[in-house]
Amino acid sequence: MDFIIALIREYGIGIVFLNVLIEQLGAPIPAFPVVMVTAAIQTTVAQQWALLGVAVGAALIADCVWFMLGRRYGRRVLSRICKISLSPDTCVQHTESLYLKWGAKSLLIAKFVPGFASIASALAGAVGTRTSVFVVFDGLGAVLWVGAAVLLGSLFETAVEDLLAVLAQLGQWGLLLLVLGFAVFIARRWWSRYLELDTDSEWA
Repeated sequence: MDFIIALIREYGIGIVFLNVLIEQLGAPIPAFPVVMVTAAIQTTVAQQWALLGVAVGAALIADCVWFMLGRRYGRRVLSRICKISLSPDTCVQHTESLYLKWGAKSLLIAKFVPGFASIASALAGAVGTRTSVFVVFDGLGAVLWVGAAVLLGSLFETAVEDLLAVLAQLGQWGLLLLVLGFAVFIARRWWSRYLELDTDSEWA
């Protein structure tokens, strides 16, 4: 556990970049808590501005990939996103309804809604949203999302460090708790998708 904390102190910004990029590409690996913990550990103003910029950049890269895929392949790409992210297939209908109602403005809150960010980006491309409009609203949404994580990490710096200290004292047991928590998160996402598919098969 001490090794992980030292790794975050040394390479936290790089870890955040990869984590945000992978999550926004659809993998069920939560990035918000990692950004928050990194912000609590890397406390200088320069570090936190760098963290904000890197995380926003990673999110924009991933979102632009989905935007271009949506523009090229249309709505066919949406079901693929749900399968990658383990989100229920109904997330497509919910996202489409929300996006068609609010347009590109919905991108401002997309990253705060589970299963929405990647689909909203692909849908924006599929429905022909202008690239400049997409980049502006998606960029602002990424700033709000990352900024919230950095702010929470800064505000609860002491609490986060205390928690990390407890996990470090637990040693391998602390690492096991983190792995177990992640496994529970994945299992819940998988179970939600399984129930959704099971319900769809009953109505088929």
